[in-house]
Amino acid sequence: MANYSKCAMSIKGSPIRVMMVKAEEMGDVISLSPGQPDFIPEPKVIETTQKMVSQSSRYAPGAGLDSLRNTYINYLNKEIGSDYKKENTMVTVGGMSAIHLTLCSVLDPGDEVLIYEPYFANYEGMVQMFHAVPVKIKAQSSTGFEITAEAIEKVLTPKTKLLLLNSPCNPTGRIVPKKELEKISKLAIMHDFFVLSDEVYRHILYDGVKFESIATLPGMKERTMVVDSCSKSSAMAGFRVGFLTGPEDFIKIATKTIENVYSCANTLAQMAAEVSLREGAAYREVMRKEYEKRRNYLYDRIEKIPEFSCKKPEGAFYFFINVEKTGLTGDEFANRLLEEKKVAIVPGSSFGTSGINYVRISYATSMENLKEAFDRIEDFVKSLH
Repeated sequence: MANYSKCAMSIKGSPIRVMMVKAEEMGDVISLSPGQPDFIPEPKVIETTQKMVSQSSRYAPGAGLDSLRNTYINYLNKEIGSDYKKENTMVTVGGMSAIHLTLCSVLDPGDEVLIYEPYFANYEGMVQMFHAVPVKIKAQSSTGFEITAEAIEKVLTPKTKLLLLNSPCNPTGRIVPKKELEKISKLAIMHDFFVLSDEVYRHILYDGVKFESIATLPGMKERTMVVDSCSKSSAMAGFRVGFLTGPEDFIKIATKTIENVYSCANTLAQMAAEVSLREGAAYREVMRKEYEKRRNYLYDRIEKIPEFSCKKPEGAFYFFINVEKTGLTGDEFANRLLEEKKVAIVPGSSFGTSGINYVRISYATSMENLKEAFDRIEDFVKSLH
């Protein structure tokens, strides 16, 4: 029998999915593991989906419906203060596809990709698919896992091709401030590497924090690929609509790639996404306020558990909690909590070795679930003494 690809065999499956499947198999579990909004899409999105079924049976162009690309680019320019054109963007199958397309379009075997720990769990596996080398930068837990240009500069080599920059960050909720982005941009220009700016949580910010995109800084438009998605901002995870924005020649290359992989994103989902982008601002704010309410509630609960410590997230909908004082690693804590109290969370090791003593908790679920889950978590921590 022929052997399977060594590359494919070496890639690890998503640890988040592992916890989700395990929880589903057990039944009667409160899951705080997936990064999936518990909201339904805005009512107008649902209405459009129902009405347009008969008109959506044809392929869309590889880069996406022109009407959606125009709507999205107007939306993005307003969001981040950019001046992109329709030709600078394309529609993808969720944010994951946008990341994959970027890596496929810019990497050659042996190229080095900088990944800041803790990082989105799928980054490393995707880099390995293209026989590139993931170079991990360990952020300091003492600073709340701040992303700094100083740490990036220390690992730069002539083989550095791309920096994966996720702000707001999954799993820490940290946001890279403009002054640090300016320093990073100078490094990118000086050392001639690309930046993938993963901004899927851009819309979920707290305490009046203002988001800054590295793509808007001098000299960065031509070397930045912006990843966005309707999954988090519009509660449309199952629709699988994302966006990839960058230099026009890059979008042409990525479009050729998409046409040789999955042809186009779902036509009906694109129609629904257009409605959300055009009319969903008020609904996005309703969701953001609810996430902020949940964040504040959980932070108060976390602060009352002496064995827990974490920084208050500035964006996204996760807490990255240090559980070392419980005497357990993050993996041990998460697995025992699931087995003994039927609460599913994600071990911090899923996001790199920096998270070995951490767990990630998602508050993209109801307040009722959060209250019950934390009652169980408190009972579990007390039982360890």
